[in-house]
Amino acid sequence: MMNVDLIYVGIDVSKTSLDVCVGVAGSVSTLSNDSAGHDALCKMLLPLKVGLVVLEATGGYEFACASALQAAGLPVAIINPRQARDFAKAMGKLAKTDRIDAQGLAHLAQVWAARPDAAKLVKPLPNEQKQKLAALVGRRRQLVELRVMENNHLGTAHRSTHKSIKSVIKSLGTQLRHIESELESHLKQYHADLSALLSDVKGIGAVTVATLVGELPELGTLNRRQISALAGVAPYNHDSGRLKGQRSISGGRATLRTALYMATLVATRYNAPIKAFYQRLVDAGKPKKVALVAAMRKPLTILNAMVRDGKPWDESIHVKGAKMA
Repeated sequence: MMNVDLIYVGIDVSKTSLDVCVGVAGSVSTLSNDSAGHDALCKMLLPLKVGLVVLEATGGYEFACASALQAAGLPVAIINPRQARDFAKAMGKLAKTDRIDAQGLAHLAQVWAARPDAAKLVKPLPNEQKQKLAALVGRRRQLVELRVMENNHLGTAHRSTHKSIKSVIKSLGTQLRHIESELESHLKQYHADLSALLSDVKGIGAVTVATLVGELPELGTLNRRQISALAGVAPYNHDSGRLKGQRSISGGRATLRTALYMATLVATRYNAPIKAFYQRLVDAGKPKKVALVAAMRKPLTILNAMVRDGKPWDESIHVKGAKMA
């Protein structure tokens, strides 16, 4: 039930500014997106009975503001931009400006706060160590993408540019080794127990472990359906009209999905339970890609249970489960 005494706040975030709508029918004010602006925002909101503050994810520009608000004791939720836009369209708001977006986010905050599971929307932001880990994982991903691009350029570029391209590829390789070394050191220093637990599973390498620890802090705290949805590997129904029985994965955290795909690809060769599960689907007539996507959920649910229960990998248990699944 909606509490009419509470104030709901929407904040549209850009690199340099915050457009803040206090109250669904409130006016919009603009503050700077820096420490001074964050302090001013907290001073503005603390005297009020704030039910929920909603910010749109904007490539990391929202993180410092959300952290400041949460440190001040305010309930904060960061949402996917697509959710915000879909909500605005559903409410008949077709125009898009910073001020309109802030008002829409305040309205969305009010609607979300009325949900029975509203408490689940307000999650603690990762601590400094996990923020650094996520940053290192993200930087490694960028370097890998850049190296792939340069290798592709090498195949089509004029030979006069080959020396330059090869030099860049070599430099990117050096940077990758430095980042991976830093990732390994960081995991050993701050997440040694969790890293050792996850690494015990065949197919789960250092990069996958770092991605899981840095970008899936909910691991071990949710059930298998919830954790699959967060990682974007949960199947969703698309039954409409003549289209029946179709299932596909969507949403979730794309970087996690990519890491799980590569890990599962390895696991279907070297991890007995995952291999048995994958092979059973293929033998049942599933296309290999469909079987692989379905198999992606298996290591995730196993890892989630291991972290939840604090129990190490036991192949005999999971082989039996794979045959029965």
